[in-house]
Amino acid sequence: MTTNTAQIHETKQGYFGQFGGAFVPPIIAEKLQTLAEEFYKIKTDKSFEKEFTDLLKNYVGRPSSLYFAKRLSEKVGSKIYLKREDLNHTGAHKINNTIGQILIAKRMGAKTILAETGAGQHGVATATAAALFGMECKVFMGAKDIERQALNVNRMELLGAEVVSVKQGQGTLKDAVDFALGYYIEHSDAYYLLGSAVGPHPYPEMVAYFQSVIGKEARKQFLEAEGKLPDSIFACVGGGSNAIGLFKEFLKDEKVKIYAAEGSGEGLESGKTAATLNLGKRMIFQGSDSICLADENGNPVDSYSVASGLDYPGVGPEHAYLNEIKRVEYHGITDVEAIEAFRELSRLEGIIPAIESSHAVALAMKLLKNKDETAIINLSGRGDKDVVRF
Repeated sequence: MTTNTAQIHETKQGYFGQFGGAFVPPIIAEKLQTLAEEFYKIKTDKSFEKEFTDLLKNYVGRPSSLYFAKRLSEKVGSKIYLKREDLNHTGAHKINNTIGQILIAKRMGAKTILAETGAGQHGVATATAAALFGMECKVFMGAKDIERQALNVNRMELLGAEVVSVKQGQGTLKDAVDFALGYYIEHSDAYYLLGSAVGPHPYPEMVAYFQSVIGKEARKQFLEAEGKLPDSIFACVGGGSNAIGLFKEFLKDEKVKIYAAEGSGEGLESGKTAATLNLGKRMIFQGSDSICLADENGNPVDSYSVASGLDYPGVGPEHAYLNEIKRVEYHGITDVEAIEAFRELSRLEGIIPAIESSHAVALAMKLLKNKDETAIINLSGRGDKDVVRF
């Protein structure tokens, strides 16, 4: 793999190479400019850092453990560690970002928190953070995903959030984002707490900043356990927040191979897939210049994956950039492969992973077979929500 690590940086505000930016109506542009200014302020604010760090420790339960998966390692033929984001409060990595952004929303005087969700984990994490600070919360979720993730819908409502069913389009994550953005335009006192490293600037940079705690912890923990860096790291990618959170801290380590698993659904050639970086085209999509699944005329098309959190036709601009410079390899994992990995990890380690995370497990099992290498898999969430389906 050839790459130039000197290139791995934000080339100008809001851009990663040629990808990124904020392509939005003027009314949102003004809001995003204010948000960006607040974000850059908190990055150097010691009182914000203290409050954020204290909440991650005492409320979220960080640091999450780096667990040596002995039986999985024996089966695969490589030494595999799991970064246990499933052990966080609410059961996924999403809480890292929602705690960070809710603190910004509080500083900006927001009264209502808006969010979109696919698998429901970001919705649960947002509802949790809103409840913690006594804020009203509306979560937009595709009608199809509401059916697929009923447990998380119940959790959001128990936490006091209003779950708004989005019936337009396919009723999946893309449609929930569209609807949430529309509501955001019309309600000036609301704060849009975007859940992944997608959309217009400053969201991709901001979400990556709050999720980078994953990679910082994992790097330190692995060095303590093995006395060296891993040969490779793995994560699943839909929009890309859990992956960029792990990858950030390793990007400049040229000897560390970085792999990401996209949901290829029924296969890359099937037409029913969410493998954006394998099959997509560059375009402006939901406020950002990035890569999106498209038809022959260059128009966005619907995605498909068994994993609601990966069922998204776009991807974050930083992932588009890392793919372009070949620092990260993005592989498609089918529904069948992910479900098998879901069952295999459950049987071997007594850990039930989210079906999204299972894509990363499946890719690692495939690429590390009899390699006698060391690796980290980001276990981005737990699979309670998926048990009745698989």
